[in-house]
Amino acid sequence: MHVVVMGCGRVGSAIARRLEQIGHSVAVIDQDPEAFRRLGPDFGGRQVTGLGFDRQTLLDAGIDSAGAFAAVSSGDNSNIISARVARETFGVQHVVARIYDSKRAEVFERMGIPSVATVPWTVNRLLRELLSVKVSEIWREPTGRVLLMRVTVTDGWVGRKVAELEAASGARAAWLVRFGEAQLPTAATVLQDGDQLVVAATDEISDRVHHAVEQREGGRA
Repeated sequence: MHVVVMGCGRVGSAIARRLEQIGHSVAVIDQDPEAFRRLGPDFGGRQVTGLGFDRQTLLDAGIDSAGAFAAVSSGDNSNIISARVARETFGVQHVVARIYDSKRAEVFERMGIPSVATVPWTVNRLLRELLSVKVSEIWREPTGRVLLMRVTVTDGWVGRKVAELEAASGARAAWLVRFGEAQLPTAATVLQDGDQLVVAATDEISDRVHHAVEQREGGRA
């Protein structure tokens, strides 16, 4: 898959290098050509100098053939605009942006574009979003034993009850986001296409959660 990364700071350069290491083609956009030094001498992807929301700059980076786009510059406005252009103008399927302002991030999530705050696990979460991983860790309490995991409801779980997913995974449903609105689900809540379910789990059963969700990704098993 071809991925375009807008912003070559610490996060953007780390994402670009990691994506290239696992076999994806990558193009990085930044206004400052000196920023590309962070990529290192072994980086083989495209390095495009320009604004991340400029149409020609995006085309030079291969946005028209990209399967994913990450907006991770230091400016919220630039990230918001470029992410919307990637999604709405070029139809990129997987778009994610780093947003500093929590209020803006909430609005952005309602537009269907995942946003990531500036926290230690930014790079890993961005990679999961870009590569469409169906289960991702979003919070871990200080001892490291209990965590919250966000589950993207796969085709095989659509039409099934929350209680069934809890039984299969061992996790407990905390809240559900549907059409950008959070709600507290009950055991009888029926999962719908596009739902994002946040579940609480222990570190010991995290693999079980992944397995329960991802084994049904292609349909009912």
